[in-house]
Amino acid sequence: MLWPFNHFRKPRLAPAGTIEAIYGMIVTQAREPIFYRELGVPDTVNGRFDLLLLHLWLLLRRLRTVQGGAGLSQALFDRFCEDMDDNLREMGVGDQTVPKRMRAFGEAFYGRVQAYDQAIDKGTEALAQAICKNILNGAGMDHAQRLAVYAEAANADLDRTGDPALLLGSFKFPAQLREGETS
Repeated sequence: MLWPFNHFRKPRLAPAGTIEAIYGMIVTQAREPIFYRELGVPDTVNGRFDLLLLHLWLLLRRLRTVQGGAGLSQALFDRFCEDMDDNLREMGVGDQTVPKRMRAFGEAFYGRVQAYDQAIDKGTEALAQAICKNILNGAGMDHAQRLAVYAEAANADLDRTGDPALLLGSFKFPAQLREGETS
């Protein structure tokens, strides 16, 4: 006889392959060289982290409007936390320090989500200011404005993407900045 212990397991809200594919798209987009070469994002651990958070926020923002999106959002956030934990350990951070650093990552995530959510509704200038503060360390407002235009375009692309495509990971971030965003 099999015992029904499935209720002790964390429910899988999206297939693991879908979560990995979507998270992989976020990471790949955040690593696009144009952000670092032409838009002033520091090519550092912190710069890459902040760009990853920007892209994760864009997708999670869109998933708020999708029926069934909450489960996928949670799974993506969990995957993000797992990735951050793995990266800390690969960098040699000790077991005693990892929880403190993870708490800092969580605070950074929620702080930026709040800042970006408030800013995007106020327009490009407000979003550029939030990006300048959080990604560009307060310097380079011209780059921040171009990043804000990019973020708004990516947000619009995600808004045009159908709910089933989002849930299945059948979408793409813009391959490159649109004409006029790098000038």
